[in-house]
Amino acid sequence: SLNMFASFSSEPFLDLEKGLEMRKRVLSGILASEETYLSHLEALLLPMKPLKAAATTSQPVLTVQQIETIFFKVPELYEIHKEFYDSLLPRVQQWSHHQCVGDLFQKQASQLGVYRAFVDNYELAVETAEKCLALGNNRPLCVFSSVLSLPALLYKPVDRVTRSTLVLHDLLKHTPSSHPDYPLLQDALRISQNFLSSINEESTPRRQSMTVKKGENRQLLKDSFMVELVEGARKLRHVFLFTDLLLCAKLKKQIGGKSQQYDSKWYIPLSDLTFQTAEESEPLPIPQAPDEELDAIKIKISSLRSEIQRERRANKGSKVMERLKKKLSEQESLLLQTSPNMPLRVHNRNGKSYMFLISSDYERAEWKEVIREQQKKCFKTFSLTSMELQMLTNSCVKLQTVHQLPLTVNKDEDESTGLYGFLNVIVHSASGLKQSLNLYCTLEVDSFGIFVNKAKTRVYRYTTEPKWNEEFEIELEGSQTLRLLCYEKSYNKAKMNKEDGESTDRIMGKGQIALDPQMLQGKDWQRTVIPMNGIEVKISMKFTSREFSLKRMSSRKPMGVFGVNISTVTKRERSKVPYIVRQCLEEIERRGMEEVGIYRVSGVATDIQGLKTAFDTNNKDVSVMMSEMDVNAIAGTLKLYFRELPEPLFTDELYPNFAGGIALSDSVAKESCMLNLLLSLPEPNLVTFLFLLDHLKRVAEKESVNKMSLHNLATVFGPTLLRPAEKDSKIPTNPTQPITMGDSWSLEVMSQVQVLLYFLQLETIPTPDSKRQSILFSTEV
Repeated sequence: SLNMFASFSSEPFLDLEKGLEMRKRVLSGILASEETYLSHLEALLLPMKPLKAAATTSQPVLTVQQIETIFFKVPELYEIHKEFYDSLLPRVQQWSHHQCVGDLFQKQASQLGVYRAFVDNYELAVETAEKCLALGNNRPLCVFSSVLSLPALLYKPVDRVTRSTLVLHDLLKHTPSSHPDYPLLQDALRISQNFLSSINEESTPRRQSMTVKKGENRQLLKDSFMVELVEGARKLRHVFLFTDLLLCAKLKKQIGGKSQQYDSKWYIPLSDLTFQTAEESEPLPIPQAPDEELDAIKIKISSLRSEIQRERRANKGSKVMERLKKKLSEQESLLLQTSPNMPLRVHNRNGKSYMFLISSDYERAEWKEVIREQQKKCFKTFSLTSMELQMLTNSCVKLQTVHQLPLTVNKDEDESTGLYGFLNVIVHSASGLKQSLNLYCTLEVDSFGIFVNKAKTRVYRYTTEPKWNEEFEIELEGSQTLRLLCYEKSYNKAKMNKEDGESTDRIMGKGQIALDPQMLQGKDWQRTVIPMNGIEVKISMKFTSREFSLKRMSSRKPMGVFGVNISTVTKRERSKVPYIVRQCLEEIERRGMEEVGIYRVSGVATDIQGLKTAFDTNNKDVSVMMSEMDVNAIAGTLKLYFRELPEPLFTDELYPNFAGGIALSDSVAKESCMLNLLLSLPEPNLVTFLFLLDHLKRVAEKESVNKMSLHNLATVFGPTLLRPAEKDSKIPTNPTQPITMGDSWSLEVMSQVQVLLYFLQLETIPTPDSKRQSILFSTEV
């Protein structure tokens, strides 16, 4: 009856269409996943019949009891999933938005008792199989184990049942609440969750707590939280610099209402302390977390921040808020511990060496500076008795200046969460140098409390007054501080290209400036001077908030390239990939593949604007211009082209589906959905994307030299290729309101990064000429 759909048809039509289209893709993915799972169960059942037949002969391979134990409940599981697959397949093939499938999922959930029996027997089954495999005389088992080991196949149902709720979550997310399937799927999810909670023990992550000290005639000069590398493991430490020694301590866990306490790990008298270079110390590998792992932590942080904001607005109970804050604190601490990779080596002349990991050259220089300055007053070596060391450690509780980790969870509610958008910075010139040097500057900004190098000027050769006048566009993600470092370039080839991030170039000066939302509110350039130990660097800054920067605009020059629809350009050029994309990639492949930070380091803005004009006016000398230009400007031009497309390469229409597809839990379902979506792109978009994708993979192959991993490239290009135009309604009507944005944007950006990273990591990508057909079925899915 059509009446049952009346309420569900009254929802906003376009949103409903998109949601139901995604529902169909999710179901296609579930079918693909079921197909794979059934093939695993078939492989598991394959040796059962010959083994049973042999069991009744005079020379059985396995006893009847062993066969029963190993294959317990597997035939029943196969029947359940075969019936589910056979029922679901025709419904998806004869798809309409009114199609119902909830009854099938509800029935499957009601049969989870079979899984309970399987899981209870699982360990015994694996143990029995391993014993039998070890005997080696059981040929049917051996043949089959060479394909996929029996224990591995026995694990498949365990893995399947633990992920059953994830599939239901995905489907519910894309089913309108008024659809007849919705209550059935909710019921199936409830049954699955109850089942899982009965077999899964909740394990709560242990929370790292903190401790501290008290002092006498020596004074505390500086302290901060740092990461120490101890036997390959990262340890969070509180480091204290006193007038005569450096103390490394660890916060003890607080029990009950006890006050903070510190444990001393080691100390070095300043008279005995030296800074080691990489050559002087033992080569210690620095274990680095994969970028994907850091990204996953950032996603959790953004989600928790959003949740805390919602709870704050809803004025919910403090217990919920406390729990969320605790989780946020854990994730932010984890990020602070996992991120830094820049070594600071300290050595005790009379003994051991130690290594701290720091996220920014600025902080490393700061520590070295203050220690070296203080060493000028320290001449005597000494050693502390255990009592003196204990008293010093206790004193730190009262003396510490850094009381908490730099976490947002520790900030007041009205404190700024930083700026989101683009900061244009012009580095004009430097003055105050005493002698002629080869100088360049780098710019660092903070993101998630960690500083990252974002731009680098060219080297200005042998002068006391360098005039760079270079403009950079820097993307801000919750940033609050801009740091500027001025270096003297070392041309000693023997010392160049060090692997561990220690530059042989000498820092001549450093300074920082707070990114004040009020100061940067206007559209005009703000000129300022950054003083740094005798040197002054003049800069100008202009900020464009995220809301304004993402308004993709159509070009007023229809015969140009920038801001013109990609299909218009390819049609006009009679090419499959726009000329600008081919030219830029060709030049980068010719001489930019080994450039450190290619695509991440900003190019000079005036060069980028010059190239943009040349391409827009079809200047015949564009290839000559490119051959003489810094390769970072060419990379910047390519990024600008994609960012200024009136519609993103992945299209506004398909963007929500890509975001939904990447969130699917089942890997087979995800691959099916993502490849289907990719093949749904218009021809010029698809061919251009595959052309770019191929190039980015080649860039990442040179990661050991250019430091650009697949993840780094996804971070740079993900938002540029996927982010839809901001709708006018999202732009604040009051331009004086604070230009900060919440974490929903961070989550969206991370989703865009994940989509591109998925395609970069996928081994089988269709070639541009492949026929557009469903990955799974002959009927279009």
